[in-house]
Amino acid sequence: MTSEAPSFTVRPARTSDVRQIQALVEPLVQQRILLGKDLVVLFESIQEFRVAVDESGAIIGCGALHVLWEDLGEVRTLAVASAWLSRGVGHAILESLEAQARELGLSRLFCLTFEVEFFGRHGFEPMGEQPIDPHIYTELLRSTDEGVAEFLDLSRVKPNTLGNTRMLKTL
Repeated sequence: MTSEAPSFTVRPARTSDVRQIQALVEPLVQQRILLGKDLVVLFESIQEFRVAVDESGAIIGCGALHVLWEDLGEVRTLAVASAWLSRGVGHAILESLEAQARELGLSRLFCLTFEVEFFGRHGFEPMGEQPIDPHIYTELLRSTDEGVAEFLDLSRVKPNTLGNTRMLKTL
């Protein structure tokens, strides 16, 4: 008798998912693995999220794709329920976000993470000092988005990102 592993699907998130996303992410925020997001911010950015749901419809994972520039996006808030770790959920969410990035015309993905091994297995590499066109750099500096500041490695975000690794993938 073989026991079939429970299945899951990945789909775009809905506003009705926001509270489950927050509940999924909160333990990781408490462990200082992810940056916390207020409920209103999750609602405002729900169209960026993909969720993995199990057979009962419960959210077991999430991740978001945020556009930073015409060719650059950031993978944000990638989280998987502890009971579902190492079962392909994170991989499936990341694949979905990468497909979305390609559809949007992005050619590079950035992430700021403690999970260097996971992202490394998926083609991300630690960033060194990336040369950025001075005109684009000036434009990016106008952004109030923290992800842009993290990508640019601005000193004002360093206290909140200690121990994280900036990683980049070319699609």
